[in-house]
Amino acid sequence: MANVHLRKLSITLGGKPIIRELDLQVEPGEFLVLLGPSGCGKSTLLHSIAGLIDATAGSIEIGGQDMTLADPSERGIGMVFQSYALYPTMTVKDNMSFGLKMAGTPKAEIARRVERAAEMLQLDALLSRKPAQLSGGQRQRVAIGRALVREAGVFLFDEPLSNLDAKLRAELRRELKLLHARLGSTMIYVTHDQVEAMTLASRIVVMQGGVVQQIGTPAEVYERPANRFVAGFLGAPAMNFIDGEVDLHNRFSSRSLALALQEPVPTGAATLGVRPEHVHIDADGPLKGTVTLVEPMGNHQVLWLDCGGQVLSAIVHGPAVFTAGQALRFGIDAARVSLFDPADGTRL
Repeated sequence: MANVHLRKLSITLGGKPIIRELDLQVEPGEFLVLLGPSGCGKSTLLHSIAGLIDATAGSIEIGGQDMTLADPSERGIGMVFQSYALYPTMTVKDNMSFGLKMAGTPKAEIARRVERAAEMLQLDALLSRKPAQLSGGQRQRVAIGRALVREAGVFLFDEPLSNLDAKLRAELRRELKLLHARLGSTMIYVTHDQVEAMTLASRIVVMQGGVVQQIGTPAEVYERPANRFVAGFLGAPAMNFIDGEVDLHNRFSSRSLALALQEPVPTGAATLGVRPEHVHIDADGPLKGTVTLVEPMGNHQVLWLDCGGQVLSAIVHGPAVFTAGQALRFGIDAARVSLFDPADGTRL
């Protein structure tokens, strides 16, 4: 395993700045996920670490060595792309071993590495098959195995599950998490899928417009988002936002509701953020709302409530039946809310 250290990294493509003076330290053995919407620069950043895109300024260190100008083959990385990119005329075994053969690795060493990777990825029985005989999930496992046989210090994943259906994505997420636990290797993973980020990451780097918005564990980023963008990007349904103000008694109020805050925040205009799971349906709750929509989700329901013109989503567990037009009472868990500056979106 190896660490990765980016110092003041900037990347410009076609005269347009993509990454701006980014500093990032990836610890040895860490599973770091780069998360953000399309066009935020996360894949560009990963490709720069791999040596596929040149940095405009700053430096890239891998394993304590400056690799800013090094060729991809010299960086000690293994990379898995969104596309499987397997050789259709080669068997699974040949696809996994091709790069090692081109590098002149001894046959016995190639056999050992391929056997080890195939066992980890449950590909033992498929080594003689060709890609056309494999499912999408099996092809992606072969692509991962092709990277693993390099026994690199750092593994890079560029949205490797996005071409798979929901069931296969869930299965391969589990396999990747178990694989990281067995290998203990440093892994950097790019995705726009918050579920992948939350389930896989040791730490998440949330990006927007080529700038890091927040770095933290999944729990930290979800529970205490650094700004409104992060708060709104993570969570399904998304966090509820309510514009209002905080008075001298540390009480938030808006046109539709009022709430006594538990953490002190500056007085003045503020945006209250509350996640749907922290809106509790309660017959004795202090707030009133009308159900406008019910979304059954199997193990829970999502209720959409009209509270004095403010639309809120609430997650409800249990067998209770709700219907559109139903009036009910609810409360908000004041210990779990977030407050943001309405001007710049930063956390108060």
